Amino acid sequence: MSVGPNGQMLAATLPGVEAELNYLKAATGDAAQARPVRYTFEPPPGTPWDSGALAPRRVTIRDGRPLVALNELSLERSGFTQISHRSVLADFSHDATIRDIYYRECEALLRDVTGAEKIVVLDHTLRDSPQGARGAPEPLPPLPPLQRVHNDQTAHAAERRVREHLPPEEAEQRLAHRFAIVNLWRPLATVERLPLALCDARSIAPEDVVPTDLVYPDTVRETCLFTYNPRHSWYWFPRLRPDEAVLLKTHDSRQSGVARFCAHTAFEDPTGTREAPARRSIELRALVFWPAGK
Repeated sequence: MSVGPNGQMLAATLPGVEAELNYLKAATGDAAQARPVRYTFEPPPGTPWDSGALAPRRVTIRDGRPLVALNELSLERSGFTQISHRSVLADFSHDATIRDIYYRECEALLRDVTGAEKIVVLDHTLRDSPQGARGAPEPLPPLPPLQRVHNDQTAHAAERRVREHLPPEEAEQRLAHRFAIVNLWRPLATVERLPLALCDARSIAPEDVVPTDLVYPDTVRETCLFTYNPRHSWYWFPRLRPDEAVLLKTHDSRQSGVARFCAHTAFEDPTGTREAPARRSIELRALVFWPAGK
């Protein structure tokens, strides 16, 4: 069990569901040397959208709310947590309003939660389970929930984001101290389909992580996929509401003593029905900078 002493016995008794998660199939031989590739746009003829075979596994996903209440699931310990927070924004259909109002609101929230001295919002993604479609022409519609175990950043990719979003001199100063990238994930309606599962960072081994190229029309970024490990501890927050949110860390530059990232994925809730309302959500990614010595 990956939680601390206060939560070990409780975690084993928490209600859970048995669900199938899409891991990356462990490669062998020459294939083990090839980095998986995912395209965000229509790939060249004969090229698959995603390379690297999937290996679905049935796992237990436990209700994380009791452990959040004990501070056993937190950004620092497990790499994710759940908070109560109602946005002032009710209509997420206008990009300009999201950037003008929601970005500022989330900056303040992340500063309060993390104790950081500076927050820089990178971007946001809207997701809609029936409407989303990858490779669609601009303007992009909401994307579908991603149903494979992944993390949004590698360490190299995270440092690149700092240099892309800060002036050169400030970027180098910030990179000399601790920083992180945190996602703020919020449902736009109570989640009844394709909820989010999150893996306790303490249960992930370095060899489970597989760096992956994410190809855009004008650049290539790096994300991570994961191979299966029976030690992985999975959690979710059933029927998450719009006045709740999940914070998950996708990179932390601190090398030890804290969760550095959080594997996560959408999954089919076996207790739900396909007639349930679609899952609609917004995820916002932000750089988090602490003062020197923090």
